[in-house]
Amino acid sequence: MKYFPVFLDGSKINAMVVGGGDVAARKIELLLKTTTKITIMSASVTEGVERLINQHQLSWLKHNYKAGLLDKITLVIAATDNKTVNESIYHEAVKFNILVNVVDQPALCTYITPAIIDRSPMIIALSSSGSAPILIRMLREQIEKILPQGYGRLAEFSLKFRDHVKARIKGIRNRRTFWENTLRGSIGQSLLDGKQQEAEQQLIVSLKEKIALPKGEIIFIQTLTGNPDNLTLNAHRALQFADAVFYDEAVNIELIEYVRRDAAKYPQSISSTILLNHQHALELAQKGQQVIYLLAGNEELPSNAALIASDISTKIITSGS
Repeated sequence: MKYFPVFLDGSKINAMVVGGGDVAARKIELLLKTTTKITIMSASVTEGVERLINQHQLSWLKHNYKAGLLDKITLVIAATDNKTVNESIYHEAVKFNILVNVVDQPALCTYITPAIIDRSPMIIALSSSGSAPILIRMLREQIEKILPQGYGRLAEFSLKFRDHVKARIKGIRNRRTFWENTLRGSIGQSLLDGKQQEAEQQLIVSLKEKIALPKGEIIFIQTLTGNPDNLTLNAHRALQFADAVFYDEAVNIELIEYVRRDAAKYPQSISSTILLNHQHALELAQKGQQVIYLLAGNEELPSNAALIASDISTKIITSGS
């Protein structure tokens, strides 16, 4: 990745926007979604920028760019049409390790602003690393169509009851399953319909039901050609719920990007066609973990006496073609 994706805490941002035109207005409006600690530096501003300044009581330095005024500033946006000024802003910001974005000049940026889908508190950020903004706009349009406006309520609901669920339901995988069933089921639909109280009552009832302890499982996924685009829904879901993943050098490493981020990864130096690490996988499954064993191709799996003798559930998924 050329750019490291990160979300900044809006309460810690103290921003400077240099420029007072229409581009500056758009950047100010974006910043106002997270902070009002914004200073505008420009001798003159458009009517739109002045309205934002007055409406949100923003600071306005009524002169064009001057060096030496970035004290306590954490983020700078250069929105002028003067190339020399923009370069000066960039170099001053870099000198003091301040995040800087020069509009439409990626070479003069230490960060770029992604396309944003706002379902606060849930935020989706999309970027092509500056290479294909039209493609990102097309992707954003597709996601916007399938993402209900009320999705933010699901996130707020999850936060409100997170500690209650954690105290009642033991095991990370059990909690993941519980939340998936909750948010995809009638409770989630009630939230999307704006029936908050009804959803809360349903959740309280479900938490009183007996919850089974996490049960381990080993899933062998035969990846055939290894093309990530050919992952089946079953394989994709298994990877998202994995606690541990085994794979050798023959497995397409791109598939690891589809594994749950905090799952333990166990690359194997010995090819799975020679030896499968049944023992380690079995030990993890006996602790209640969901273990995934990624396999290149679709060779028939050898039988294993220890695995057969155990009470651990096993499954084989052939994914794609």
